[in-house]
Amino acid sequence: MSTAGGLHLAFERGLAAGCDSIMIFTKSNRQWAARPLTEADLTAFHEAAGAHSHIPVGVHAGYLINVGSSDPWLWERSYEALKVEVERAEALGLPHVTFHPGAYMEADEATGLANVARALRRLLAETAGYRTAVCLETMAGTGTTLGYRFEHLAYLLKHGHNDGDQDRLGVCFDTCHVFSAGYDIRTPEAYAATMAEFDRVAGLDKVLCFHFNDSKHGLGERKDRHEHIGRGQIGLEGFANFVNDPRWADHCAFLETPKTETDEAGNEVEMDPVNLAALRELVQ
Repeated sequence: MSTAGGLHLAFERGLAAGCDSIMIFTKSNRQWAARPLTEADLTAFHEAAGAHSHIPVGVHAGYLINVGSSDPWLWERSYEALKVEVERAEALGLPHVTFHPGAYMEADEATGLANVARALRRLLAETAGYRTAVCLETMAGTGTTLGYRFEHLAYLLKHGHNDGDQDRLGVCFDTCHVFSAGYDIRTPEAYAATMAEFDRVAGLDKVLCFHFNDSKHGLGERKDRHEHIGRGQIGLEGFANFVNDPRWADHCAFLETPKTETDEAGNEVEMDPVNLAALRELVQ
């Protein structure tokens, strides 16, 4: 949800769109620099959060972060940027920050995973006592991106914490990414098999939130292109599997679908309400 003009304004915008939960960036998602949060920023946000306490809020970290890199400069800058994201979320009183694990680039998969795990251990140690958890996002597997296999997540959940702080590590389950990575969720049977596999490898108890996105590309194509709910390769039945699974009744799900669409008359249509309605119609 847009935070233009102030983070606190995301609540009213979410309500206007019909959201039950909202996800925000606390800074520009495509810049390293972050303007410090002022006391006025924090006060306005906390007041809005108090007035809309029924609307959970999640944070998505910036897209430049790559703690999977073996380049010392990029790794350190990415680590510091990720730490700032967690510090800001903690100051705002928000429960979790979701980030992309990163890409191993010129190195190899094992080295990249070790780089991410090292960043997570340091992050949890340097933010000891925080309530904000860190969520690894499931990824589509484009290029050298890490996190597209459940085994990647299991490795990071096991090796990315220090004794006593493993509860601050979790997973954000992105439907488009999981499907594009090769895990089928389109039918009840496929969905059950994929969830059983995730549970076996990484543990369903580590799923803290969801990104609900249909996929422009097919199963296993490893391409990250989001589509409106029910209009992509996953289809409505795939999302019905999620919204009717009692295990997720208390979990937040955030849309990352395209915000607008142009209709046949050339008018720009706000699509968040359309996608939310499509999901709600699936609830049995």
